[in-house]
Amino acid sequence: MPLVSPSLLASDFSRIGEEANRAFEAGADWLHLDIMDGHFVDNISYGPDVCAFVRKAVGPQPFLDAHLMIERPDHYFERFVKAGVNLICFHVELGDEYYIHNTLKRIREAGVKNGIALNPATPFEKVVPFLGEVDLLLVMSVVPGFGGQSFMPEVLEKVKKAVAWRSENNAQFLIQIDGGIGPQNAQLCKEAGVDILVAGSSTFKAADMAQAIADLK
Repeated sequence: MPLVSPSLLASDFSRIGEEANRAFEAGADWLHLDIMDGHFVDNISYGPDVCAFVRKAVGPQPFLDAHLMIERPDHYFERFVKAGVNLICFHVELGDEYYIHNTLKRIREAGVKNGIALNPATPFEKVVPFLGEVDLLLVMSVVPGFGGQSFMPEVLEKVKKAVAWRSENNAQFLIQIDGGIGPQNAQLCKEAGVDILVAGSSTFKAADMAQAIADLK
């Protein structure tokens, strides 16, 4: 059964603390925090101060999963560590191999889990050099930057490649998928080998969030 990580981006921001708690009360395993800077992606969401408020609202135990869609994760990640997130994921498209290796190492050394993400247009081979040192691989199933987009099923081939690589190399990273996830494609994702479903509109905007999360699982 996959884990479900509702995306706070789809919540009612006027009640963001209540919304974060509503997700966990409805059965969420993690909470996905989409951080956008208006440079790497064409949108601005929120930053470490909001993440710190969410941590305060939900308490110390729930797992907060921060997806940094920003140009300088190496510069900013410590602020998110301080804010209380449990995992920090950033994009492979941001720099050369030295930059990616070094930033992943620094995130781990700061005491939180790390992750690497790749966009729909980025080939799976781009992340292979880093898979032995990550806790999470995030496969984007939409172009990042905006919620409510349609799922791109072709990215499931990358998931299958990741599953095969993980098995062949006795690796332990989790595979997460993000973008357009709902009950209509959750089973396809699960069959491909996805461990964590990120879902925004299909959870926060559902008439019954608990039922929506149960349906995804």
